[in-house]
Amino acid sequence: MPSIVVSRRVGEEEIGAISRLAAEAESFDKHKALGDHAWLDLVHGGRKGVFGFTARLEGTLHLLGYAQLSAGNSTWELEMVVHPLHRSRKAGVSEALLRRSLREIAANGGGHVHIWLSHNDHDMVELLQGAGFRRGRELIQMRRRLPLERDLIAEPIETRPFVCGQDEAEWLRANNLAFARHPEQGGWTLDTLSSRQQEPWFDPEGFLLHFEHNRLAAFCWTKIHADTDPVMGEIYVIGVDPELGGKGLGRRMCVAGLEHLARKRLPVAMLYVDSDNAAALAMYEHLGFHPNHVDTAYVADVEPEAPVGVGN
Repeated sequence: MPSIVVSRRVGEEEIGAISRLAAEAESFDKHKALGDHAWLDLVHGGRKGVFGFTARLEGTLHLLGYAQLSAGNSTWELEMVVHPLHRSRKAGVSEALLRRSLREIAANGGGHVHIWLSHNDHDMVELLQGAGFRRGRELIQMRRRLPLERDLIAEPIETRPFVCGQDEAEWLRANNLAFARHPEQGGWTLDTLSSRQQEPWFDPEGFLLHFEHNRLAAFCWTKIHADTDPVMGEIYVIGVDPELGGKGLGRRMCVAGLEHLARKRLPVAMLYVDSDNAAALAMYEHLGFHPNHVDTAYVADVEPEAPVGVGN
């Protein structure tokens, strides 16, 4: 087996090579190589709790793979991109990146880790299972055609767009209450939100807020994927203040978001939902969404690294 060298990512100069690797993987898989959270951590870099590792053949500069660890809301998220020509177990790239990532988690106190698989990679599944991972969450991407049928727009809701420089603190309060136990959407800070606001796709006009008695009660944040064919709109995040649950605000905000995307003349809307969220699935199905594909998280628990001298 060729010798694979895994190194800690070195500054901004490697972003270009990692971006090119991700683009080649996306072209092959027809699916994004890095999720939004990981991509923003890569581009902005330097955030505490984010570690990146590159894999190359010994003695060469050609990038074969990249792994990124992010410390999230009570869990570690691992994302891995390996060039399509180097994904076999024999190549050893995925195994080398996985081993290095798990060592980093152990050195930082251990903990729960998850990695999402969005394509049917049997070699990767076998590698993860051999390392003690098991199937965890399943995330369903659902889609529907636009515009909405008129009978689905039963009770319009009053909304206004997000105002940058004004609504950040109130939105963070509502979001972190609504997603207190969510591994990706919970525990956001102003820096987390600011990084999204700096992205080319961010549009405050599509970030809809609903207030009750001057308190943010619910929100629907939409996103447009200009690089898909056809161009798609996404219901990026829907949240409802937990104290105001049970009033149908989530459904009405989803309709408001879909109406916004339809006014942009987008032909298709999509969203992601956990497979075990029966209430959300029922709501989206009632609104005409249908499953498109399923992403699966594989999860494991990593023991902390033993201090030097312990157990010897």
